[in-house]
Amino acid sequence: MKRASLGLIVPPAAGAVPPDAAQIYPQHDFIAEGLGLAEMSNQGYDSVVNSVGAAAARLAERGASVIALMGTSLSFYRGPAFNLALETEIAARSSLPSLTMSSAMLEAIAQLGVKRLAVATAYRDDVNVALRLFLETAGIELASLEHLGIASIEAVHQVTEEAVIALGRRALAAAPDAEALLISCGGLPTRAAVRILEAETGKPVITSPLAGLWATVRKAGLDPRAMGEGRLFEAVAEQ
Repeated sequence: MKRASLGLIVPPAAGAVPPDAAQIYPQHDFIAEGLGLAEMSNQGYDSVVNSVGAAAARLAERGASVIALMGTSLSFYRGPAFNLALETEIAARSSLPSLTMSSAMLEAIAQLGVKRLAVATAYRDDVNVALRLFLETAGIELASLEHLGIASIEAVHQVTEEAVIALGRRALAAAPDAEALLISCGGLPTRAAVRILEAETGKPVITSPLAGLWATVRKAGLDPRAMGEGRLFEAVAEQ
């Protein structure tokens, strides 16, 4: 039986499939198209966002069965209505089931039934403001927000797993009554942080890059569960 190709629109120009995809879901095939985003800022997002529809069309031509925009801040920076508009455009250009990483993040939060979150991000203050508005509009409370203050996509990809774990610990320490930890930025390496911080705290850890993959598999009508990848991947997803 031919395996489905799951299409990802990724911020870096190289258009490489994120390594987490094959590590978590080796049973599925992923293909990607890159946008060439250089900086996580309004100017940077504005420079590539009009290319999203064309990237979706190319993935459809390559045989994708579902398409996800895998840039978190790229989809939330103009607010919830714009995030929905991006999903609508991707679907229109590809004629396929579509989603964004920001929508995936909200789906993961809902799946785990949490509302009050400690939040850790890679972003600078202006992008954090947009994230706060996006989450609060969805009825989510930010109990803390710790960040790395990074704009450069290249710099994000140089952040180590240890740095992400330390960032998550700071966010959790600043909000001991938080129900869960959210780590936002598609370029951060977060798999180790999920395993370690869930074991340390007993609280769910949701990360936008992993939620994006989970929701993409789910959107394709496939089983998104993956043992050893944290609470989100152990839950039976409601369709």
